[in-house]
Amino acid sequence: MKSFKPLFISGAAALLFTVNTYAQQGTSAADAKPAMTAEQRAKSDEDSNKKASEWVAALTLNDTKKETAVKEVIATHLKTIRDWNNDHPYTTVPAGINPYTGKPLSTMNRQIIAISAMPKSVHENLMSGLRQNLTEPQVEAILDKYTIGKVAFTLNGYKSIVPNLTEQEEKVLTDNLKKAREQAVDFKNMTQISAIFEIYKTYNEQYLNTHGRNWHDMFKAYTDAVKAKKAAAKAAAEGKPAQ
Repeated sequence: MKSFKPLFISGAAALLFTVNTYAQQGTSAADAKPAMTAEQRAKSDEDSNKKASEWVAALTLNDTKKETAVKEVIATHLKTIRDWNNDHPYTTVPAGINPYTGKPLSTMNRQIIAISAMPKSVHENLMSGLRQNLTEPQVEAILDKYTIGKVAFTLNGYKSIVPNLTEQEEKVLTDNLKKAREQAVDFKNMTQISAIFEIYKTYNEQYLNTHGRNWHDMFKAYTDAVKAKKAAAKAAAEGKPAQ
């Protein structure tokens, strides 16, 4: 787990009006990706349908009507975010500065802002469609599929790094990670999804720092311990005394 750095946080919000205007205008011919061929679209649609089917099958619903409805909701969402990504590259966002840091917006900053300008109805349709047919734990299981289990993975990292993690601390950290997960499902690839999680990891770091912890010190102690353990194992394998 890396030390958590803010991606853009409040700076992104200040740019959304401009981004929405650009998004509505569309992408210039120079910026747009080549349109998918009929064959490429058919293959991509097939992949989305297959992914939706696999995710729903893992729930073992034993209800054909619900399975069909949930698969349709997921497949439609996957195709919609694919198309929005393809039609709204990072170049639809002006190459300005991040008002939160004063630094130039990175390509990832601009890409995240462009994608976050997607109509809210896309996300709402996914969540309402899932909740109409699934229990909340089942909805969370689907969101975990979208984000390859990053909530549990990241939380386990906190448990390794933060000594004697309290019940309240774990609740706050988990709640933030779940917010990251739900927001991240509207992004296309793991690089983008990880960028969304970084925002909420920063919130968690700030929470710990303002509630009697020191994230920098805890993270350093953790990495030092890991390095020492590796060095000891290497020394043992080579028959040398540990340093």
